[in-house]
Amino acid sequence: MDNIRFILIVTFAMLVFMLQQAWQLDYGPKPEVAAITDTIAANTKEDLPSATGAAAQTAPAEQNTTAVPLATVSSANVITVKTDVLALQIDLQGGTIQNLDLLNYPVEKSNTVVDKLRAMVGLSVSEKNTAPVRLFDSSQEKLFVAQSGLIADSGFATAPSHHTVFKNEATSYDLKPEQDSLTVPLTWTDNNGLTIIKLFTFKRGSYDITLEQKVKNDSDKPWSGRQYSQLLRVPDTSSKGGMLTGGMRAYAGGVIYTEKEKYQKISYDDMADENLDVATKGGWTALIQHYFASAWIPPADQENHFYTKALTDGHYVIGTYSPSVTVNANSDAQFVAQLFAGPKIQPMMEKIAPGLELTVDYSFLTFIGKPIYWLLNQIHDAAGNWGVAIIGVTLCIKLLFFPLSQSSYKSMAKMRKIQPRLKELQERFADDRQRFNTEMMGLYKKEKVNPLGGCLPILVQIPVFMCLYWVLSETVEFRQAPFMLWIQDLSIQDPFYVLPVIMGITMKIQQSLNPAPIDPIQAKVMKMFPIVFTIFFLFFPAGLVLYWVVNNTLSIIQQSYITKQIAKMP
Repeated sequence: MDNIRFILIVTFAMLVFMLQQAWQLDYGPKPEVAAITDTIAANTKEDLPSATGAAAQTAPAEQNTTAVPLATVSSANVITVKTDVLALQIDLQGGTIQNLDLLNYPVEKSNTVVDKLRAMVGLSVSEKNTAPVRLFDSSQEKLFVAQSGLIADSGFATAPSHHTVFKNEATSYDLKPEQDSLTVPLTWTDNNGLTIIKLFTFKRGSYDITLEQKVKNDSDKPWSGRQYSQLLRVPDTSSKGGMLTGGMRAYAGGVIYTEKEKYQKISYDDMADENLDVATKGGWTALIQHYFASAWIPPADQENHFYTKALTDGHYVIGTYSPSVTVNANSDAQFVAQLFAGPKIQPMMEKIAPGLELTVDYSFLTFIGKPIYWLLNQIHDAAGNWGVAIIGVTLCIKLLFFPLSQSSYKSMAKMRKIQPRLKELQERFADDRQRFNTEMMGLYKKEKVNPLGGCLPILVQIPVFMCLYWVLSETVEFRQAPFMLWIQDLSIQDPFYVLPVIMGITMKIQQSLNPAPIDPIQAKVMKMFPIVFTIFFLFFPAGLVLYWVVNNTLSIIQQSYITKQIAKMP
């Protein structure tokens, strides 16, 4: 039993270390570009996948190979748009959305409480970058834009792509306090009577942008074509995990959702290896990152075609195009799509598109993470504080596993009670290991002690701890969420390391209630674990340490009571 318990604790310590390293790589402070900058010119020469297949067929004998236009970023004039939650630019060349700032999500939170405390104890107070997080960016090193356009079928008049320059009389649009929505129109007209009106509609309090491309055909000939929408990005390679931590880092890259396969990850490496070519009814394509996501969502009632492309200049494209639509002479039609660009708030995303909430990546523990997130939300709705929600979830988890931990603590208390007799056996049979094991198992049987009982709490804690790690690391609601006093951001480390120290103390107290390993070397190593774990937890998010402190405190209370009850037994 001692060996198994020792191995479990060592394994858990290694896991904590790996998670701590992964957390620092992914979620440690990073500089962000937040001020609106001028757009830049960057041209590429690669064509995206040709618009063939089921979604591009006009007739069995008339398939065409019209290509989706080149993925470029322009240097045309821009329109600035501001709502209550977004500030962005729309490039008149193609209607590309760029330099999109999330106004309610600053890069760093201004923490006056912590700053005052640091000043009181003589510590330096660093300046905070309180500018909003930038999701779309036109700068070359962080290029990320949302493009859209139309593709004319072979034999028909041309259509405006994201290369085409549109017209608009205004240079800026602001959502007024009395307005619930704001529409930005762009217009393009050719010399043959074809007019395209591109409309972007923004709603108050929403990160969902509606795109409508109205086709008005005033010519004497029909027009046929399809709509495409795509995301163009340079991957963020500023931090790469090592051999130990790389597998635990949160996923950042492409994802798609299809009717058949549901949620699928399409990494940048996958895009480089092979172009995606998938037809599905409904669904969506997206690029996700820590806390935030961007997704093009075509109409759910039509068959859509998903594609990807890795360009030679380090740019990656993921997108979708619609079925072909014919607009007869002197008639009109419209194409519709939605663009989501914002925080990964699951209840909000569930209302936008099926499966969009899955972009909150809880790794292989999603089946545990989603119930924990739901419970956190329920408690937060009642208490209004995410720290209180973590305490509430900890209480619920302890109650759920109460019978199991009750049995385990009883077993450990009995083990503690017979510890002197085990040491006596060890000394008596020091030269006969086999006889010692036989006598030890006989003693366990006589005293009705389960030698593996003490391992159960550790086994339970490992998946719960990992799951909370993913929930805290991926749930945007915890980002910059205050608890109380000096803990003003549960997603980062305790600025004064008070919680980790308390955690180490509680771990030491709990260790004193457990039977010490008979092996003297294991006993010495075990005594070091409170110190080792305290060092690891110094850099973990305060929310995770809070969970561990509350869990340890409840365990101490429960175990102390059981130990006293067992000690009174004859």
